Amino acid sequence: MLFDKVKAFVVQLDGSSAGADPVFSGGQTVAGRVLLELSGPARVGSLKLHARGRAHVHWTESRSAGSSTAYTQSYSERVEIVSHRTMLLTPDTGEITTLPPGRHEFPFSFQLPPTLVTSFEGKHGSVRYCIKATLHRPWIPACRTRKVFTVIEPVDINTPALLAPQAGAQEKIARSWYSNSGLVSLSAKIDRKGYTPGEVIPVFAEIDNSSTRPVLPRAAVVQTQTFMARGARKQKRAVVASLSGEPVGPGRRVLWQGRALRIPPVGPSILHCRVLHVDYALKVCVDIPGSSKLLLELPLVIGTIPLHPFGSRSSSVGSHASFLLDWGLGVLPEQPEAPPEYSEVVAVEQSPFPLLQDTDMSVEGPFFTYIQEFRFCPPPLYSEEDPNPPSEAMRPHCRTC
Repeated sequence: MLFDKVKAFVVQLDGSSAGADPVFSGGQTVAGRVLLELSGPARVGSLKLHARGRAHVHWTESRSAGSSTAYTQSYSERVEIVSHRTMLLTPDTGEITTLPPGRHEFPFSFQLPPTLVTSFEGKHGSVRYCIKATLHRPWIPACRTRKVFTVIEPVDINTPALLAPQAGAQEKIARSWYSNSGLVSLSAKIDRKGYTPGEVIPVFAEIDNSSTRPVLPRAAVVQTQTFMARGARKQKRAVVASLSGEPVGPGRRVLWQGRALRIPPVGPSILHCRVLHVDYALKVCVDIPGSSKLLLELPLVIGTIPLHPFGSRSSSVGSHASFLLDWGLGVLPEQPEAPPEYSEVVAVEQSPFPLLQDTDMSVEGPFFTYIQEFRFCPPPLYSEEDPNPPSEAMRPHCRTC
């Protein structure tokens, strides 16, 4: 029988090491071999290889059609990203060949398309890549094996669009019962739109509380997964990092001068897939007792290529100086002091948001092994940290953009 003679049948990728497989991106060549070990002679018809990448979404929604009738609506969509087929073993004559006992290797290689979608696993959808090998023999069920591989599509944050500062402002009249208790205003700004896992987002904000009640400012990085099928959308949100400020009393104004919010090891943004997106945003909000919260949202892009230490980094320093001047935070000194300890820069505060414990957000797996190098990026250059920030009494009123 087939299973008595086939001792091993596996797909191996070149570049694999103990416990770790290579990670690919668009345009790269995937190479490896199919290993077949036989305990005795075996008659073989063919050995086929199929490499496939697919984005797939699926969810259901219950709908009511009356007081006693309900039905379930199903939504499903899939997109083929990679499809490569090849024959690794075909007899020269006839339809059957006999392989001797022992170990047999069948090498393969193929090139990935220039543009791919990053591997992804979510509650209502996924992006998966795998290589399947099928061994056909006469009168015996086919023997199959497969190898999953990971794709990380590069997202370079060193572009003008992702290096541009992001800012916004909102205000709200706090209401108590049927009377107004005053105006609460919020302004927030970050020095750029693109970040990579492990980086710290310095959050600049101004909270002006002209109401009669204390308010509480907070900030969080939120991931939004959007699944699309048949003209419908399904979204799933999760808080991946957060911080909380001190309460702002009635008639007081508070400035955040670069409050640190570190990005944990999360997957990159997925922006160019037809059936699913993964987006990020920095949400700064002010909790107002007895009223709905005041919310400000700034878009983020989580990339895979961190900020360059030179070139784009130096231009970022210049934009950062202008950024600080716009907020009335003084001029950067010509001879800056040594930067703070890195442990101070990335200190993690106790989260006021309940972080969602979701299997979709797991930090296990090949992708998070790949991005471990970004978890502890080097501290910023000397000239990017103001060692002599003005005191609270000297800070002028913020001029929002």
